[in-house]
Amino acid sequence: MATIVTTARSLTLTLMLTVFLRVVLSQDIPYYMHRCERDAADVNDCLRYAANKLASFIRRGIPEIGIVDVEPVVVDEISIALGSGPDGYRASFRNIEAYGVSNLSIVNVRSDIDSMQFQMTIEIPKIKATAQYQSSGVLLLIQASGAGEYWGEYEGVKAKTYFKATPYQGDDGMTYLTVDQTKMDFSVKEIKMGVENIANQNAIIHAAMNLFINTNAQELLKEMKPQLRTKLTEHLHSFLQQLFDRIPVEQWLE
Repeated sequence: MATIVTTARSLTLTLMLTVFLRVVLSQDIPYYMHRCERDAADVNDCLRYAANKLASFIRRGIPEIGIVDVEPVVVDEISIALGSGPDGYRASFRNIEAYGVSNLSIVNVRSDIDSMQFQMTIEIPKIKATAQYQSSGVLLLIQASGAGEYWGEYEGVKAKTYFKATPYQGDDGMTYLTVDQTKMDFSVKEIKMGVENIANQNAIIHAAMNLFINTNAQELLKEMKPQLRTKLTEHLHSFLQQLFDRIPVEQWLE
C-alpha cells in the first residue's frame, strides 16, 4: 500500500512540475516573438502580425535560435530547354545566389490551429540573383553556346505558401512542431535579366541574346519555374523546421 501511495505521489509531483515548467516557460516570451490567443476571432490577423515581427528580426539575425545569416538564399542548379533536336537551346544556372528574400512581408494568414495547417501570402519588393551560366544550341538562329555570368532582378514577387505540422512534447515539457508538408507557388510582376562575360562571343551576339532574354523573360521564368519551385519549397520546409525546432508553440499560441 505504501508503495502505491509513494508512486502516486511521485507521478503527481512529476505532473505538477511539468505543468509548472510549461507555465513558467510560456510566460517568458522572447523579444522576437508575439503570442496570440488561439480561440480569438482575429487570430489570423494576430498570427500575421507575429509572423511579420519574427521576420523583421530574422532579417537582422537571431543568434539565440541559431539564425545568423539568412542571405543569400542559395540554389544549387536549375536548367531550361527551348526547342528540340540537336540544335535546341539548353541553359543551366549553377550556384544561384538570391538577395532580398528576407525583405518579405506576410500580407495574409489563414489557419486551422486544431490541425496545425497554415496558409500565408507573402510579398517581396525585389529580389536580385546571380549565377554561373552555361548554354548550348541555337538561339535566334545564332549559335549560342558559351559560359558566363547570369544576373536577374525580380520585382513584385508574390508567393503563396502552405504547411501542415504535427505537435510533439519536447524534453523540456514544451510543445514543438514537426513540419509534415509544405507547398509553395509564386509569381513575378516584372523581370530584368541578362548574361555577361561570355567567353569568345562578340558584342552583337551578346546584345541579341540579352534582348531575347529580356523580351521573353516571363516565358523563360515559366521554363525555370517547376525546378525553382521545387528547390524553394525544400528551402522553405527546412527553414520552417529549423524555426519550429527552436521555438515552442507556447511562445506564439495560448
